[in-house]
Amino acid sequence: MNLFGANHVTGRDIWYVSYRSNITPKRENGDHIVRATRKFKDEAEARRFAQEVIEKGWSAIAGTLNPHTPKRTVSSTRILDWIAGKH
Repeated sequence: MNLFGANHVTGRDIWYVSYRSNITPKRENGDHIVRATRKFKDEAEARRFAQEVIEKGWSAIAGTLNPHTPKRTVSSTRILDWIAGKH
């Protein structure tokens, strides 16, 4: 899976990972990219992507999308434990 690749998931996505670089890159038009979000069909895919983000030295948060229940959120301070499977 490529960090900025075009293989976005379609259908019934239930997880998201929102991420940003610790240095704010600029887009071609000069605007700064603040945060981006990718959606995933399951928690395992979301964890793999979050791991890629963290390995790049970026920050990430994750969680379930509405209306999926139970609602789960993973803060940036807990993301490493979540990736490791320690809830």
